[in-house]
Amino acid sequence: MLGYYIDLAVRSLKRSPGLTMLMVLAIGFGVAASMTTYSVFRAVSGDPIPWKSSKLFVPQIDIWGPKARQGGTDTEPPNAMDYNDAVALMRAHRAKYQSAMYHISPSIIPPDRSMHPINVGGHAVYSEFFPMFDVPFQYGSGWSASDDTQSAAVVVISSKLNQKLFGGVNSVGKTLDIEGKDYRIVGVLDNWAPKPVFYDVVNTGGFTTDFEDVFLPFRRAIDMGIANDGNTNCDEIPKGSGFVGLQQSTCIWIAYMVELDEKADVAAYRDYLDGYFREQKEAGRFSWPVNNRLRDVPAWLKDQHVAPSDTQVSLVVALGLLIVCLVNTAGLLLAKFLRRSSEIGVRRALGAPRNAIYTQFLIEAGIVGAAGGLLGLMLTWVGVKSVAWVLPKEIATLARMDFSLLILTLIVAVIATVLAGLYPTWRASRVQPALQLKSN
Repeated sequence: MLGYYIDLAVRSLKRSPGLTMLMVLAIGFGVAASMTTYSVFRAVSGDPIPWKSSKLFVPQIDIWGPKARQGGTDTEPPNAMDYNDAVALMRAHRAKYQSAMYHISPSIIPPDRSMHPINVGGHAVYSEFFPMFDVPFQYGSGWSASDDTQSAAVVVISSKLNQKLFGGVNSVGKTLDIEGKDYRIVGVLDNWAPKPVFYDVVNTGGFTTDFEDVFLPFRRAIDMGIANDGNTNCDEIPKGSGFVGLQQSTCIWIAYMVELDEKADVAAYRDYLDGYFREQKEAGRFSWPVNNRLRDVPAWLKDQHVAPSDTQVSLVVALGLLIVCLVNTAGLLLAKFLRRSSEIGVRRALGAPRNAIYTQFLIEAGIVGAAGGLLGLMLTWVGVKSVAWVLPKEIATLARMDFSLLILTLIVAVIATVLAGLYPTWRASRVQPALQLKSN
């Protein structure tokens, strides 16, 4: 019976090719617009570490107080840390894992002296950075806690840099010249590029086209004077000069994250932050009330507005376009079905139940949706390839046409068209056979 209804639907659609093409185009363009914008929105608003994001937290300490807010309504503390507070929290070690980190861009002299020196991007971090974020390794591993303490000359490099410098072979144990000093390679990362860059939103905005090629021990980078290459915000001009002056100032330039596995751990860490603030206040450093924050990764990304507002607006607009297309399709289906009232009347008079009429026309709507979905797939592919014209490169590169988007596009097209055809189909099934036979 299903094959019979499909055959009827195909014949009906062939009888009015112009109307059929209009419906397919409406569905195709509506679905393509919504799926293209959804692919971008999905990329920028996704959870970069879903199996662990609820256990990773960003502590914030209000080291600047109300004066930095200039009497505004914003009560948020700074979104990064100064050097002294970051080191104090690391020394206290109140979390399962924790790491202070800052952005670096050191110069590397390749082992092949025929190659020119190159500048690479990366971070100075603590050893707990790697297990805290479940960083995958192709070769080796991160360094040890004793390496942190001893400011050891060790480095973890990316697979991309390993391919460029060593041809992709296991380079663990080899030496790399960084800023004129020899560093022993202890690990080579596997492909690891979380988006958004949740561990350092302050310096990347969540998205960047730069690669993380090197990770150095935090204390080693400080001792060697490897300067911060990320954002620096100050509430007052540093008294000292250069990188040392930055470390002695209240300027914020260090990202900080901790792992807290249980609710009790979260509560205990909050108490610790508040207690630390009160200790600093008693020491005369602060004169304002406690105003700290402790947000997990999803809350942190939301607070920092990592998902650009224009992508959200675009998604709403695209969904509105899809609704308009569906309304137009519903009108075209209604006109098409009611034009066949005499045919419906004859079938009803010959004993066809309303359910049969209803099923036949719903299948016809579904075929229109499937055809619109196929067109929508092609247009979505074009749209995904074209988003770079309207969005920043670091965001546009995240949009991709994968298998899940392909299936979703087809499902949305078919279901949306069937929903649009519910009322026209219901109207068609209510045709009175006696009235139609009498009028004909």
